[in-house]
Amino acid sequence: MYDRLFQKLCFTAAIIVPVLLFAILIRMAGSSAEVWETFGFQFLFSSEWNPQTEQFGAFPAILGTLLTTGIAMFFAVPLSFLTAFFLNDAPDWLRRPLSQGLDLLAAIPSVIYGIWGLFILVPVIQKYVQPFLLDTLGLRALPFMGTDANGFGYFTAGIVLTLMILPYISAVMRDVFRMTPTLLRESAYGIGCTRWETARDIILPYGLRGFLGGVFIGLGRALGETMAVLFIIGNVMRTPTGIFDSGTTIAATLANNFAEADGLMRSSLFALGLILLVLAFLVQIPAQYYLAASRRERGEG
Repeated sequence: MYDRLFQKLCFTAAIIVPVLLFAILIRMAGSSAEVWETFGFQFLFSSEWNPQTEQFGAFPAILGTLLTTGIAMFFAVPLSFLTAFFLNDAPDWLRRPLSQGLDLLAAIPSVIYGIWGLFILVPVIQKYVQPFLLDTLGLRALPFMGTDANGFGYFTAGIVLTLMILPYISAVMRDVFRMTPTLLRESAYGIGCTRWETARDIILPYGLRGFLGGVFIGLGRALGETMAVLFIIGNVMRTPTGIFDSGTTIAATLANNFAEADGLMRSSLFALGLILLVLAFLVQIPAQYYLAASRRERGEG
């Protein structure tokens, strides 16, 4: 009797997740129906956002979300890998305090990251980083650098997101690396492999699923982050021309406008939320495909 009761409880807990997900999709789609009827798919590609004339477009927010997330993942993934690899082989007296500090970073609220970014990181980017990159190195002429140089913008938001998601990815990678059998690593060292070769050819393939799981945990956090980005991105609804431009993201647009939104504008914000949800699903498709393909290559079925 208890086994069947436990089985039913587990099934109920498992079925709640897709039911809630389906309910959220239905709610978002229904609340955004007005904007799709008004603008159609042109809403996705329009850059105009004018509540007075009731003209709304999602393209700047979508592009800003992808840009900040891309910057964050570009820096966070290799740094997380190196951090986790170092902690895996570090002596116990060093590994334990560093691991605890890494876990504490993950517990810091996002609004604290935003305040720190506003008062500390933005002045540093404005006074030192941007002049060095744009003027000293002469990168201003490159098309993807942008024209703004006030410290606010996508680059600063991406750096803050990097610091936010790095603890999550590193913690998962650290645990995955520690699950690799010691015999495999020592065998690699025994035949003359370097630490890098061991990590690349032994540890990484063995824990690939966990590795990608950590990456996508960080990716999901970066895609939907609101408060930390809201403080430092500039909150300008315009199509970005470079990484130093001010702009907005989907989450920042929702936080800025939802309280006073009504009518078509409110429907547009629900449509932005639906787009963000769809983006989160779309990044999972190539990941699952790659995991399935790599599983067959490794002979796991």
